[in-house]
Amino acid sequence: MGSASSAILLCKLLYNQDIRHIGSGNPGANNVQRVYGWKSGITVLAIDFLKGVCAVNLAHLTSIPQESEAFATLQLTLGMATMLGHIFPVFFKFKGGKGVAILFGIMAAMHPLAMIICLVIFLIVILLTKYISLSVLISVLFYPIMINSVFALWIFPKETLTLKIFSIVTTIIIWLSHISNIKRLLSHSESKFYIKKPVNKSDYRQ
Repeated sequence: MGSASSAILLCKLLYNQDIRHIGSGNPGANNVQRVYGWKSGITVLAIDFLKGVCAVNLAHLTSIPQESEAFATLQLTLGMATMLGHIFPVFFKFKGGKGVAILFGIMAAMHPLAMIICLVIFLIVILLTKYISLSVLISVLFYPIMINSVFALWIFPKETLTLKIFSIVTTIIIWLSHISNIKRLLSHSESKFYIKKPVNKSDYRQ
């Protein structure tokens, strides 16, 4: 399910084009939005988000008790597999998206409060800086911080070790998938995000 890249399939179906050869070349919602508009971008974002939600909820098809640690571990395993499949799709030469929407979908299914907090942080940072990549990096960084501190101590004191490790590993994966963005941020060459500003499709980077 993770390897079924929504960006690549949608653009091929609707526009008969390979999104990997257009714009920034990244098969993700941000690139799709910049090239084909908001409707296509939001559609890709929604599908990727739902992939994360659905992956985690596949655990309900088993007979494992939902309150058990084994059930949570299965959920996280399914979520991780989908996220890795999205970033390294077996159907598209292992070159996929960056996994952000998938991770937010996993958070929404398992810890909606954590997802909402990360989303609020994302919106605040993007309003202040106009950088999507920086907003993503900062917002996901708060995921393991919340899980391993505030959530573990007060809100969900019975959090499993698997979840704590999962929050750290997924954040590292997201940061690694944004290495090129980090380099451009440091060199002040990263493209900013504007809702109404027209974008030259052949002259920008994600």
